[in-house]
Amino acid sequence: MTFHLRDASPADLPTITEIYRDSVLNGTASYEILPPDQAEMTARFEAIRAKGYPYIAAEQEDGTLLGYAYASAFRTRPAYRWLVEDSIYLAPEARGKGVGKALLKELLVRCEALGFRQMVAVIGGASPASVALHRGLGFELTGTLKGTGFKHGKWQDTVLMQAALGEGNETDPDPSVYPGSLFTE
Repeated sequence: MTFHLRDASPADLPTITEIYRDSVLNGTASYEILPPDQAEMTARFEAIRAKGYPYIAAEQEDGTLLGYAYASAFRTRPAYRWLVEDSIYLAPEARGKGVGKALLKELLVRCEALGFRQMVAVIGGASPASVALHRGLGFELTGTLKGTGFKHGKWQDTVLMQAALGEGNETDPDPSVYPGSLFTE
């Protein structure tokens, strides 16, 4: 499968909404039960981009959107500003074809370049494919939260994985530059 990565744009939001809809209805990556509409997905997209976080699309040569990934705040408290959470969603036909790996790899590069020091993956349903994807790109298992969501008629576990970016926690960050400038203490 041939594809390229690019910044996601507002024009992608109808397809992003449909990809996410499928994930909500048929998967456990999201613990949402009802898929949000395009207006809500637009608001989420704009909020993420307004903070300067990367939001990436994978596009096939014919222009078909295969998936998307973005980084966002793990928590909104100022001390967490050096930590981002990744999110990756793929169209059903793109799964298992290297699209997720390419998106996550690019997300790691972009977040490190922005100055983030850690990335966390919060994997709903303890998806073996998602765990393997993250492990293959250097994430380490940091824990499993048992029975955190009830979806598709059963309790789902959540796996937490983490990867250091750049110097990680080996040196102090510079609070005067992004992402330090996201908050003031």
